[in-house]
Amino acid sequence: MTDQPLIVAIDGPAGAGKSTIAKLVAGFLGIPYLDTGALYRALALFLDARGIPPVESDALFSALQEASLEITEKEILLEGKNVGAEIRTPRIDAVVSAYASLPMVRNRLLDLQREQGKRNGLVADGRDMATVVFPDARVKIFLTASDEERARRRFLELRARKESTGYEDVLEQIRERDRTDSSRSTAPLRKADDAVELSTDGLSIGEVREKVLNLIREILDKENHYDAVQ
Repeated sequence: MTDQPLIVAIDGPAGAGKSTIAKLVAGFLGIPYLDTGALYRALALFLDARGIPPVESDALFSALQEASLEITEKEILLEGKNVGAEIRTPRIDAVVSAYASLPMVRNRLLDLQREQGKRNGLVADGRDMATVVFPDARVKIFLTASDEERARRRFLELRARKESTGYEDVLEQIRERDRTDSSRSTAPLRKADDAVELSTDGLSIGEVREKVLNLIREILDKENHYDAVQ
């Protein structure tokens, strides 16, 4: 069997359930989970609070160099502060994609993400994990769901946090996020050619988790068979 660390790259649009499934799968496999979306949200929070617009500029470059961002096992630390709650607001939902589309922002996080998987492997979710960040990942999955299903999940999540917003507004945000993510010039959202696509419509979290774990088992079994006949 290959001695390459096990990296599971899960891509897909906003609200497809990537983070929830990636965390569960990482826990089952006993390897780290890398929440790349949280990294981009943390930078968006940092830049938005300082009034740095989402356009390539000297001001953006300087701010990105100043930003102190650290990943721990359970936290995203921005300037030494856990910002887990602050990055999950409607305001950050609305601005994160514009910042994440910028080459300067993506380059700022690229090495930080790759370093995390070199020793023990990891499960990472995002928009370009399999296409850009971890193109050699041993397992690549593209998780998706209908616009309406993704908006419903996000609406229920916001309502549980007692944040006032309507379903139609959430649906439009989801669709706008998709348009931005898919049309950006740098690392657009797309399925890697060798990724397995899995729709989560009508499936429970447990059912999706089992499907993903079964896919991983099948891929690793093929690796073992290939190595055995060499």
